[in-house]
Amino acid sequence: MKTREIIAGDIRIGAGNPLVFIAGPCVIESEESTLRMARKLKEYSEALDIPFIFKSSYDKANRTSVASFRGPGIKEGLRILQAVKNETGLQVLSDVHSKEEVAEAAQVLDIIQIPAFLSRQTDLIVAVAKTQKPVNIKKGQFLSPLDVKNIVGKAESSGNKNIIITERGASFGYNNLVVDMRSIPIIHEMGIPVMYDATHSVQLPGGQGSCSGGQREYIEPLSRAAVAAGCDAVFMEVHENPESALCDGPNMLDMESFAQLAKKLKTLNETVRVWG
Repeated sequence: MKTREIIAGDIRIGAGNPLVFIAGPCVIESEESTLRMARKLKEYSEALDIPFIFKSSYDKANRTSVASFRGPGIKEGLRILQAVKNETGLQVLSDVHSKEEVAEAAQVLDIIQIPAFLSRQTDLIVAVAKTQKPVNIKKGQFLSPLDVKNIVGKAESSGNKNIIITERGASFGYNNLVVDMRSIPIIHEMGIPVMYDATHSVQLPGGQGSCSGGQREYIEPLSRAAVAAGCDAVFMEVHENPESALCDGPNMLDMESFAQLAKKLKTLNETVRVWG
């Protein structure tokens, strides 16, 4: 089923458009490293001819431990994301955690993201949707795909229909997630584009005691399954050196692996669009 089309700058998501890629480091670690990775990802996107949006968080509020690295904060983080836009011309995505952040974030972000743990927070969803910018809502690990209808209803109550839902797995026992690929066609039946979060789907929440673990070896097979199921975009957190990343290293891809996987997924998506 063709979904509605979401437009962010020159990027078109859903409605049978080519697969969109959203990628970048989990959190802004420094201006220098963020710009360096953004430049490299821009090169890959041009070489592969893929629609691409840069993602990084200015604050990771939903951390396992109070001692976990959270990022530079909203003011410095948005300044760095604006620098990414200015230098590379890429669209940018980041997440917000409270109503108080929304107006400031909307001045820079092209797509505003609501984290999975906050996907039932009515006031936050409505405040973000009122910006009339595209909104990416990550489906909570505790929700079924049918529950998405109520989330979308909250956002659309503002008059904004530029809504994307991200599938990122559901809780499966302790410290584990499982992805039900039926959620993609189920959400499509509502007319909503679906983004697949390839790297958080292999996360092991709290799996290392004071931080989350991950199984990056399953990113590729799950991504292939999601694209085959018809997802409209793939979200991946990537890093120039995942082993030294300050956040979510175990479930991030290195830059070269991202490029290799993106090439495969682009080819698969072209086949899926012919089928559909």
